[in-house]
Amino acid sequence: MNEKTEALIRTLKTEAVTVIHSAFEESPRKVALVDVDKSLSDMDKLEMAFMLTNSIDDAWWNNTEVTKMFDSEGCRSTSTGDFILVGDVKYKCEAAGWSKVQ
Repeated sequence: MNEKTEALIRTLKTEAVTVIHSAFEESPRKVALVDVDKSLSDMDKLEMAFMLTNSIDDAWWNNTEVTKMFDSEGCRSTSTGDFILVGDVKYKCEAAGWSKVQ
């Protein structure tokens, strides 16, 4: 398969969720778009985005599924108190799991 075909297939199978850091900032800021499998449940999409925006062996913004949305050299990992948008539904990262924001 050529590169364009692979990109089209990836686009059809994935959706971008938005990661918003808010826990330690003066105001919320969008830090990443993360491509996740469309067929996953919202909870699995949240867990995938959380994992992909945490630095483990390398800086999280180097993950291929991540599009960084900040200009500085680095950015902290996603943490309790941050948000992720799945479609138009906003979720807050809790100490254990996620809560839907009304």
